[in-house]
Amino acid sequence: MDLSNLKPAPKSTKSRKRIARGQGSGKGGTSTRGHKGAQSRSGYSKKMGFEGGQMPLYRRVPKYGFKNFNRVEYHGINVDTLQQLADTRKLDVIDVDTLIENGLASKKDLVKILGRGELKSKLEVTAHAFSETAKSKIEAKGGVATKI
Repeated sequence: MDLSNLKPAPKSTKSRKRIARGQGSGKGGTSTRGHKGAQSRSGYSKKMGFEGGQMPLYRRVPKYGFKNFNRVEYHGINVDTLQQLADTRKLDVIDVDTLIENGLASKKDLVKILGRGELKSKLEVTAHAFSETAKSKIEAKGGVATKI
């Protein structure tokens, strides 16, 4: 067996429909397009969202709200998560790269440290933003909260 002998499995391929090749082919005349109307003409293309004249969905559904393109979206990580990370990995310096390595954030995320939970150890934390409670909890234990 070599490349010249290869063939697709039986009945796995279908021959294409040859239209407009005369009446004897069974697909001559109107060439499977039916009689008259826009769809029988050349160059016809249906408008996006067209539903046969029925009011299209994008016009039936009311407009609602808006998206603020100036919004800065942060990935929140709580103080208790930092404490857990510090306990398991024996860390006293936590930065964004450490969080990415441990799967708590992705490369594109802006990280904000939030204040839920207890902090038991002195930590040096570097992130893009801090909530007031998180900053106060870190500094109360003698740690440093550095903003990037």
